[in-house]
Amino acid sequence: MREAVALGFRAHSGWTAAVAAGGSPSKPIILGRQRIETADAGIPGSKQPYHAAKEMCAEKAETFVRQCRESSTLSAIRAVTAWVAQLRQSGHTVVGTGILFASGRPLPNLAAILRSHPLIHTAEGEFFREVLITAGEHCSLPVTKLKEREVWERAAKVFRLPLPDLRRRIGELGNSVGPPWRQDEKLASLAAWIVLIESNSSSSSTHSS
Repeated sequence: MREAVALGFRAHSGWTAAVAAGGSPSKPIILGRQRIETADAGIPGSKQPYHAAKEMCAEKAETFVRQCRESSTLSAIRAVTAWVAQLRQSGHTVVGTGILFASGRPLPNLAAILRSHPLIHTAEGEFFREVLITAGEHCSLPVTKLKEREVWERAAKVFRLPLPDLRRRIGELGNSVGPPWRQDEKLASLAAWIVLIESNSSSSSTHSS
């Protein structure tokens, strides 16, 4: 029987911390970690596309952001597709992806974004998360959006552990897998395990009904 695994992502400007997680709440396993580059080094300003676009005229800004989005999406698709293929070749079934999101409001049009420095930062965060959604969907994987500020509490319910115990368990897991095991990897792993465990619960319910 192929072992189920899920991917978790925590995006930054131009790169993403990614974790492949398997196992169960009683025995969680890290099957891999990656830093996925989501900005094209050949496009100056692509790590912060909205910051770069702010200095351009409206038409050029639209073209530039679109170019960055297409390039970043392609980079994410290539990386996620290759990783999924590798995991499948190793005998795993990838059941979905979990992507950490902020709980921001819908964004206005580009011109309004570029007039507001806080909105520029918000838009760039959404930009790099959205390319990961597209990459997951390209691989025909269910995508779960998780609010980062709520992920520990949600994971505690999934693991059925008090929050301090969960934090300790996740911290200790870093000792077994080695560095890097920073906040990025911890949160990405929680996103992956939530998806994995909820997927298993859903499958069990379907089979029993």
